[in-house]
Amino acid sequence: MDLELRGKVVVITGGTDGLGQALAHRLIAEGASVAICGRDEERLRAAEGGLAAAGGDVLAVSADAGRAEDIERFVEGAVGRWGKIDGIVHNAGRAAAGPLESNDDSVWEDDLQLKLMGAVRLTRMTLPHLRASKGAALFTLAMAAKAPGATSEPSSVSRAAGMALMKALSKELGPDGIRVNALLIGLIESGQWVRGAAASGTELPAFYERLAANAAIPLGRVGRPEEFADVACFLLSARASYLTGTAINLDGGLSPVV
Repeated sequence: MDLELRGKVVVITGGTDGLGQALAHRLIAEGASVAICGRDEERLRAAEGGLAAAGGDVLAVSADAGRAEDIERFVEGAVGRWGKIDGIVHNAGRAAAGPLESNDDSVWEDDLQLKLMGAVRLTRMTLPHLRASKGAALFTLAMAAKAPGATSEPSSVSRAAGMALMKALSKELGPDGIRVNALLIGLIESGQWVRGAAASGTELPAFYERLAANAAIPLGRVGRPEEFADVACFLLSARASYLTGTAINLDGGLSPVV
């Protein structure tokens, strides 16, 4: 199936490893140009090199998606390079959870700045370009947005806010031809799990097997970044032209709600 992404420009926050990197590779395989950003300079340059080696037209910007000035510089860089933006993906995130008493206000504020306000700012700053291209926005959220567990805050709260933002924007921006959707992920292979396995001294395959078993994932395994990338590419493409305001579970059946 031709996703009609050739010549499109997509900007991705948090595109240096894991889900964002897999999506960037999938997009360039479809002929799109991709802008990525990240805070870790070493991972950013490694990701840029890998995408360029794969034949991608890529822009890599050192930026913190939780900072307004960094998002502005990221967006300006993409527009300066290509003159347009056809799709945005707010994918930046990190683990922030635990008992209520263990997280002070700064943890909550940092999480909301990155996960919620990052999405708000990226959408707002790219809105003129998305209107011009009748583009698409995609938010990477988590199944905890609608099925939070104990000690999952503040992440589950910021993700729920992101889902509300997605739904409201889909109604607000639909008349402009802009589609807004979300992917609610469960346990999927990513850089944070690689680093967690290394920190615990556990071989990565065994680490993932234990994650899947402990979570009782119906499909019996954690997801692969490429599986995320396939669904995300579809949602960004013209093939999903009548799909907006939807939060899709990508969790191997783990979520207790539809």
